[in-house]
Amino acid sequence: MGRDSLEDLNKGQKLVRVLEMASRPGGVRAVEIMRRFDLDPRTLRRYLADLRDLEVPLEDEGRGDRRIIRVADRYQRARVVLSLAEVLSLHFGRTLFSFLDGTTFAQDLDDALERLAPMIARTHDDVRGQLDRMFVAVPEPRKDYRSEIASDIIDEVITAVVYAQPVDARYRKGALQLKRYRLHPYTLAVYRQGLYLLARDVSDGVIKTFAVDRFEELVRARRERLERPADWDPREHLRHAFGIVGGTPEVVEIRFDAGLRPYVEERIWHDTQTLLPQPDGSVVLRLEVAVTAELQRWVRGFGADVTVIAPDRLRQAVVDDARALVARHEGTA
Repeated sequence: MGRDSLEDLNKGQKLVRVLEMASRPGGVRAVEIMRRFDLDPRTLRRYLADLRDLEVPLEDEGRGDRRIIRVADRYQRARVVLSLAEVLSLHFGRTLFSFLDGTTFAQDLDDALERLAPMIARTHDDVRGQLDRMFVAVPEPRKDYRSEIASDIIDEVITAVVYAQPVDARYRKGALQLKRYRLHPYTLAVYRQGLYLLARDVSDGVIKTFAVDRFEELVRARRERLERPADWDPREHLRHAFGIVGGTPEVVEIRFDAGLRPYVEERIWHDTQTLLPQPDGSVVLRLEVAVTAELQRWVRGFGADVTVIAPDRLRQAVVDDARALVARHEGTA
């Protein structure tokens, strides 16, 4: 075997090579591993510790040039290897969390993927190295979590959810309005490149949606534990949300002009939707969702190509928005 090109190997790939060398009959000399991969004794110890963490029973005998590293004869490797489809899934799964780059959460995810690298078949190495050129996730507008405070709050939120710990929080509701909450965190949700906490507001007993980036301060009650309701299901809670904010569902009917009909019909906008084609070529989208600011902004985005049929208050809200928009722009160049 020729000398590996060090600049082309990440740590996971080096671990694979070390494992292969240690699996030879009689094992491999430690100095050979260090020479091939340009490792110092301390780094070699870390590599061997990582392999033992993966439950590889290594035998380490001798000293100096006579030191031998080998896999115990009793060890029968299960040879769990990731398929190409699984490698692609891992790659795309990581891209879903690209908006968290710069946080400890993203670093932990990268470290976990690196530890999985020894399971990827060597036959996939070339493909894996080209994934970013063959597949791309187009970035969307995203929240910014790169500050140290935001990273710390994400860690606190995740820990509170996992260990069912109440939190005391200071939350920014508007540009200047701050409010303190005692919360029982139930679920952390990802939506449109942002993190949201579904938590019960202890003061009024209502489950609310909180944007994680709006927490100015969040402290876990480390010695307390909360009991999530046995019937708590975040998907059911959000079943009638048109986005991330839930509420009481209403029948919503929106007519899209003929020019938008193909665009509307080729998408699933909500699980409750029904499409009703009209004789004039338009189409009516019927939903059972909560009438929220999210829904209002979405309707407004289609401009004059859409008409709200029901409910009345949604139609009036769209009319009021349109009038305010015209008033703001009248007389401007």
